Amino acid sequence: MMLKEAVSAAECVALQLASDTERYAELGRKLRSTSFSTALTVARGSSDHAANYCAYLIMARLGRVVASLPMSLVTLYKSPLVTRDTLTIAISQSGQSPDVVEPIRYFRDGGATTIALVNETDSPLAHAAEWAMPLHAGREQSVAATKSFITSLVAGARLVAQWQNDPELLDGLAALPEALLEATRSDWSNAIEVLAPAKNIMVVGRGISFPIALESALKFKETSALQAEAFSGAEIKHGPMALIEDGYPLMIFATRGPTQASLLQLAREMRERGARVLLAAPADIAERDLTLPTAATPDLDPIVAVQAFYVMAAKLAAARGLDPDRPRHLSKVTKTN
Repeated sequence: MMLKEAVSAAECVALQLASDTERYAELGRKLRSTSFSTALTVARGSSDHAANYCAYLIMARLGRVVASLPMSLVTLYKSPLVTRDTLTIAISQSGQSPDVVEPIRYFRDGGATTIALVNETDSPLAHAAEWAMPLHAGREQSVAATKSFITSLVAGARLVAQWQNDPELLDGLAALPEALLEATRSDWSNAIEVLAPAKNIMVVGRGISFPIALESALKFKETSALQAEAFSGAEIKHGPMALIEDGYPLMIFATRGPTQASLLQLAREMRERGARVLLAAPADIAERDLTLPTAATPDLDPIVAVQAFYVMAAKLAAARGLDPDRPRHLSKVTKTN
């Protein structure tokens, strides 16, 4: 089921891009005409990784600083947060967890602009937000989120494209369904050979690829019971380097953009230290181990990169004798306070 749903992401993205066009344009006009003193994201798990991607685009393209809200400040500490002139963006597949819903309700009641990128449109989160933007991923049966994560990335990029009113990014989004379909055909069998017997792995990204490293590490744990940690390529030398020994698996997402050169250099250094590097990079990088698919513009590359990863991750779980649709101790909807 995980593999089937991951492969269906291109169809889901096409549906999303064909829907709510005027609603997104209206939201873009609203954001351009509103002055925000604070911008926050509200999410957990895979949705938080999608929120990191959306936040990166907002900061890089629009110059607004975005922080991830510690939800317990609202749900448990009952902190008197200043909400006016705040933009608050929640991302959720189910829209049911109280620790996502309550902060959005709190900020909306306090005068903030609240947006929910949510798959279940008849959910508490969708009703709590001023702007509920459907993901159009359809009902997700696999416990491991795949198509809903990809559609969350697309919705975040769509929000930014309309806010910035950027024709290039909008055109790039329009080309995503075809790019995602092509990404499902990526051959990452090298990774399965290395990771099927592995006990742990370090996943590395930087800049716009870091949210994908976070998501990949979560999926390794969730579907393959593989101890995985994600690090920024800029931080790996600050302590995590001590974990590296001969044969230690290291997956590096070197997507296009300003951070790529440093990640390629990191891959070379880690190989010299004996790590078993799986360098995921575009086809023009000769030393790559895994070919990263690319989108129409580098800012959208993480979306097609994670599509290729999901296909591999589903096959890896099977190679390790596990069922990715039934992860141990996990359920589809997680509710926390």
